[in-house]
Amino acid sequence: MELTYEFYQYYWWFLISVLGALLVFLLFVQGGQTLLNTVAKTEEEETLLINSLGRKWELTFTTLVVFGGAFFASFPLFYSTSFGGAYWLWMAILFSFIIQAVSYEYRSKPGNFLGKKTYDTFLKVNGLVGSVLLGVAVGTFFSGSDFVVNKNSITDVGMPVISTWQNGLHGLEALFNLQNLSLGLAVFFLARIQGALYFMNNIDDENIYARSKRQVAVNAIPFVVFFILFLVLVLLGAGHEVNTVTGEISLVPYKYFFNLIEMYWVGIILLVGVVFVLLAILRSIMKKEFRSGIWFSGIGTVLVVLSLFFIAGYNNTAYYPSVADMQSSLTIYNSSSSFFTLEVMSVVSILVPIVVAYIAYTWRIMDKKSITEKEMQSENDKY
Repeated sequence: MELTYEFYQYYWWFLISVLGALLVFLLFVQGGQTLLNTVAKTEEEETLLINSLGRKWELTFTTLVVFGGAFFASFPLFYSTSFGGAYWLWMAILFSFIIQAVSYEYRSKPGNFLGKKTYDTFLKVNGLVGSVLLGVAVGTFFSGSDFVVNKNSITDVGMPVISTWQNGLHGLEALFNLQNLSLGLAVFFLARIQGALYFMNNIDDENIYARSKRQVAVNAIPFVVFFILFLVLVLLGAGHEVNTVTGEISLVPYKYFFNLIEMYWVGIILLVGVVFVLLAILRSIMKKEFRSGIWFSGIGTVLVVLSLFFIAGYNNTAYYPSVADMQSSLTIYNSSSSFFTLEVMSVVSILVPIVVAYIAYTWRIMDKKSITEKEMQSENDKY
């Protein structure tokens, strides 16, 4: 069977969606970092939390890098437009992850002149800024951004730039959009919920378990409020649709709602994902000694984010609308790499399940036994 160019475009958007969904799940590390002072009441308990998260933080960072790399390889026009134009937004995200890496590396090193408290503050900054801004960045897939694309300008010797940003905020303007901000805050509170669920599952300490359970309940209400607000704004708003014959882009009322109806399987994925997340929250709050909430919530999060990426890019939808020039909006058809590039990269992508299996195996080995305070006292190499 001969695979078409369109097949590869759909295939690579699927891979991008999977990476984005995994990234949002792995933000439980960032959420856990914002709970350090709330869940831990002693220095020993804080050490437990940080070392529990320290075993997983590299997975989040690596997934973020792979997510950006995959976008660059498969949809380079988005990469050059968004990363090159909204650079203050992406630089803020990247900087927050850099200080996270530095904090885990040097927090407990001898001769640390900044002190543990400074690095702990860096971790909290990463937890807040990283999760909120990533949610805001994904929100622009629906609300759009202020850019213009002119592919003919590549021949301009003086300024061969295809995409140009139309304001001086360069991405920070996305923070002033209610739809984007509601998703950013929903991601933030979801990350805190999953951070607490992870502590309940990974740490053998009754005080930490009880405080983490309380944080699941505290953060559940704002998460539900902001997520519902985002869904309402998206499903009742307009979206950009591309005519696959002419390439013309037009504004369609209730576009994302119709995407859920016309791609009914995506609606089912969204519904199942929401049920799994709510089930994780309710069972963790109501059931005594329930420690598996992170897995229910993790599966639900991946399914929900997958469905959002699908309605943003599939069914002839512009996944990165332009508010400055509608015809500059990016779709999986007009922003992808060449057929040859996508085809060659698809062969390499076969290795992805092997990498995922390795991560799962490594995770299982590291978490075979719950981390304890006694273990931290005897551990020499710790964060």
